[in-house]
Amino acid sequence: MARISLIGAGDIRFHYLDMLGMMEYSFYRHVNGIAKALQESGSEIVLLPDRGVSLEVAMKYKEFGGKKAYGTVPTSDSDFGIKHLKQYMEMEVLGNRLFDEIIDTETWYKQDLTHCIYGDAVLMLGNSLGSLGELAYGYYIYKLFSGRKPELKVDMEKISEHARAGKFIPFSTIVYEPFMKQKLNFEIEKYIEKLNGKVYYVSSSEELGQVLKEMPL
Repeated sequence: MARISLIGAGDIRFHYLDMLGMMEYSFYRHVNGIAKALQESGSEIVLLPDRGVSLEVAMKYKEFGGKKAYGTVPTSDSDFGIKHLKQYMEMEVLGNRLFDEIIDTETWYKQDLTHCIYGDAVLMLGNSLGSLGELAYGYYIYKLFSGRKPELKVDMEKISEHARAGKFIPFSTIVYEPFMKQKLNFEIEKYIEKLNGKVYYVSSSEELGQVLKEMPL
């Protein structure tokens, strides 16, 4: 089954309600649909245990009976620490831990660089500063360990035993259009394609479910 990296905005009110002009009930209707699509497809999910859209989707995903949720956490970081993540790491849904397994990404710098590569595909749920950085750096790191930079070859296993990008299927991105003001940056999309990845644009949770079910994993 596919493992999907979730990225999106942390400030729900500012990003989705104020900036995109969504009604709160509409936002959560989308969240429910996304979570249901992930659960019904049999996908696993991986996300940073922090406030925001990804956490909202993860909670609903487990409520609907989702198979497995991984948290990526820089447990060794001493610059910023992870005290603010503790409450989310320990969350429960229906009496069970939200996160089945924690992946140690060591530091916040490595966390931001590698977060996306722990999935077979990336589900982009909003074009915030953090999510845009995670997406771009995820593909850049993928470029290095996939051998597409002639001067440098990095073993994916040395980055992390949990890294999966490109291991089973082309490392691709699904853009959830209702949570985006516009499409991906043209150049970034072309770099993804250059790395043999695909970019899927879905306009509803039903379309998302179809894309997930058609993935070869």
